[in-house]
Amino acid sequence: MVSRAADRLLIVVSILEGRYFPKRPKHVLVVEAKFDGEQLATDPVEHTDQPEFATELAWELDRKALHQHRLQRTPIKLQCFALDPVSSAKENIGYIVLDLRAVQEKKQAPKWYPLLSNKYTKFKSEIQVGVVLETDSKALVDGFKAKEAPPREGKASALLSGLDPKSIVPVLNEEEGYHQIGPAEYCRDYFVLSVTIAFATQLEQLVPSTMKLPERQAEFFFYYSLLGNDVTNEPFTDLINPNFEPERASVRIRSTANILQGYFCAQSKLQIHLCCGDQSLGSTEIPLSGLLKKGNVEIDQHPVAIEGAFILVPPNRAKQKLPQLPLDMAPTVGVSVVLQRESLSIQPLIPLNAPTEPKQPQEKVLSPVSGKTEGFQQRSQNVPSQADHSSSTEDEATESEVESLKFEKGMRLKKKGLVAESCQEANKQCTAELPVFKSQSRAKSPLVSDLQNSTDNGPVAASQPNPAGASSSSEPVSAQKIVIPAASHHFCFSIDLRSIRGLEVGFPINCILRYSYPFFGSAAPIMTSPPVEVRKNMEVFLPQSYCAFDFATIPHQLQDTFFRLPLLVELWHKDKTAKDLLLGVARLQLSNVLASEKTRFLGGNGEQCWRQTCSETVSVTAAQGSGNRIAELSYAITLEDYGLVKMQEVLVSDSSQCVGAGQQRHVPHTQPRAPENYSEPRETLEYKAALELEMWKEMQEDIFENQLKKKEMAHMQALAEEWKKRDREREALVKKKVAEYTVLEEQLQKTLRDLDKRERQLFSADSELQRLKKELQAEHEQNLQELQDSVRRAREECAHQVELERSKIKQLEEDKLRLQQQLYEAENKYKTLEKEFQQYKEQQSSKPEIQLQSEIHLLTLEKVELERKLESATKSKLHYKQQWTRALKELARLKQ
Repeated sequence: MVSRAADRLLIVVSILEGRYFPKRPKHVLVVEAKFDGEQLATDPVEHTDQPEFATELAWELDRKALHQHRLQRTPIKLQCFALDPVSSAKENIGYIVLDLRAVQEKKQAPKWYPLLSNKYTKFKSEIQVGVVLETDSKALVDGFKAKEAPPREGKASALLSGLDPKSIVPVLNEEEGYHQIGPAEYCRDYFVLSVTIAFATQLEQLVPSTMKLPERQAEFFFYYSLLGNDVTNEPFTDLINPNFEPERASVRIRSTANILQGYFCAQSKLQIHLCCGDQSLGSTEIPLSGLLKKGNVEIDQHPVAIEGAFILVPPNRAKQKLPQLPLDMAPTVGVSVVLQRESLSIQPLIPLNAPTEPKQPQEKVLSPVSGKTEGFQQRSQNVPSQADHSSSTEDEATESEVESLKFEKGMRLKKKGLVAESCQEANKQCTAELPVFKSQSRAKSPLVSDLQNSTDNGPVAASQPNPAGASSSSEPVSAQKIVIPAASHHFCFSIDLRSIRGLEVGFPINCILRYSYPFFGSAAPIMTSPPVEVRKNMEVFLPQSYCAFDFATIPHQLQDTFFRLPLLVELWHKDKTAKDLLLGVARLQLSNVLASEKTRFLGGNGEQCWRQTCSETVSVTAAQGSGNRIAELSYAITLEDYGLVKMQEVLVSDSSQCVGAGQQRHVPHTQPRAPENYSEPRETLEYKAALELEMWKEMQEDIFENQLKKKEMAHMQALAEEWKKRDREREALVKKKVAEYTVLEEQLQKTLRDLDKRERQLFSADSELQRLKKELQAEHEQNLQELQDSVRRAREECAHQVELERSKIKQLEEDKLRLQQQLYEAENKYKTLEKEFQQYKEQQSSKPEIQLQSEIHLLTLEKVELERKLESATKSKLHYKQQWTRALKELARLKQ
């Protein structure tokens, strides 16, 4: 493990300039940067096509916080805004996201970053930004300097009581190997702080459903920081049953109990993270304030500790709105934090309530060397495991494939030929449908890859039998004999599953065909390999789908079995993430091959043999439901009859656990006796030496075969255990996903209910709105009709009033003409009277004065009368003018 002293760092973001911006003279540009909840902004600049910001923004943090942010992938988000200085309107233009993990302490050239979600769609706006890590040059304030003489006790107590715990920073002393907490001249006691991670449970609950783990075995480990030292434990691969050695990390501290108590209360809690690579799956916090209590002298007598199982919480539970798990399913980690004086003897840890047997923790002491702290060794990135040596096919093997491999491991071809299957395990697996001599039957069903070189002309890998003398003398003493009835025939039955077509399933499948027929001598399932993808309206030829079986039985029993028991071929869908799914079953009627035409051929030893071949296409019916056809399977079956079995006994070695397909060995019934005068060749030393050599070879071969079979069994067991382990992991993940989906389903149901309720409310509101709309429309039409009626009446009244005014004007004009005529007559009469008065005046100038006065009086009266009439006519004229003016105004108003 690697330990480093914490130092202060600055994340400096340089925002230099921009390009490809539109010109907006009345706006300014501002870039706001947000990191860890703290927001900084540049000064406003003119909104031109190439704005120049020339601003540096910096955040201060330590290496521990930096590592934490990198684990959590905390981004630095830059948002660009356009501001209107007049209205203070703030308009978001776009944003840039910077990855903190790519930031280095070495200065790098600035880069151009395009604005995401750019408002200016016609412009590809970019901003030149540079990010660098710098060491904070501001030195830590050291308020404690060494004195020539130590102060008195009272002065030291007063100084320590006035010390702010938040300002205390652990200082690493590399020479003596401890961390100084508090003033060096007053804090001179030595302590040891130890953290032990003992066990963990239910860790699979921390793996998110959307998280993709590495293809190979993922490595998980716990990480925490102890006084600035980064500590990780040894990695493990199994989340369901995590198996790792408890490790204790210890640091030496030079301080006092009071200073440590204040430091633990003021500092943040101890955070422990479960990591996979650079991702934090979950974390827990352990408060250290409970280690020491004020005024408590317990640490002087014995160590103080905080122990227990702490619940791990995903980093984004609040953001993801994850449901709260019950306590029995919550992921936990067992942690022990112990603080003790260095003078006390190191006492063993109190056993934690771990689900497994407690193991002795490995002691790891973090001690500084050459400016750095050395602790646990760095964990290897590539931990060797059995799964790494297995092939990708074994990694993806299903449980059924593992079982079939176990069955087929003893049925592979041997060099010496065909040997009858005689192990007791195979006898137990055979069902009641086997012939009477089922212990004598054998199956030639090795892996499909071993059968590619087989032909239809005879048995696979057949060879000549051994000499009678050699075979009888080379058998072990413990060999078993299997008796074959005299009427038995040697049959070879081969099946070739050619193609599948006419798929009627709603999704493409990874097709695997599987079948088993115990009558052939083995109940082990035979499967096609590798899986092939089948879609609708296509025909797919199955690879490596040929298999042949060699067995011995009575012909009528073969016919009876073929007529009674069809061969069931199962159609499976292979899924890498879930269990295999059985889609359908095809029934192959093997009796059809018995009705086909027989063809003659010669066997390997020249004997006459018969062959019958049948090719058909059958329907694959659904395994669940109404049994509808889901596909069609094309196949070819061949039955070869090699005649009567010439060997009546088969010797099988006890050392073989399960004998593969091979040639049967002869056991002679009688040995011919040699003449007495003829020397028996078996009695010679050469023959005995050769016989001993052959027996030794056969014994070594049996030993070697046993070793290979044991190794094969061990590998198969390891493969089965690995498969069960992965199956448990998948099952746990499925349970977790089911729980999450249940919560999501409840939320969805609630949302659907709310939507239904809202839809009903909207429907009622829409109905009310339509009703109000109709009422308003009717009211509007009524008001419009009333308004039209009132306008029509007003127009009629105006027309009538105009007619009346016109008649009045006509009458006034007639009155005017009449008055003008009267005025004209009065003026004429006045002129006449004036003339007469002049004449009279001239005539009366000579008359007496009295007559003149009377005439003057009469004329004066007449004049007054005439003036009165003139005044009346003038008034009538003025009244006529007023009426005429009023009529003209009324007419003008009506026209408007």
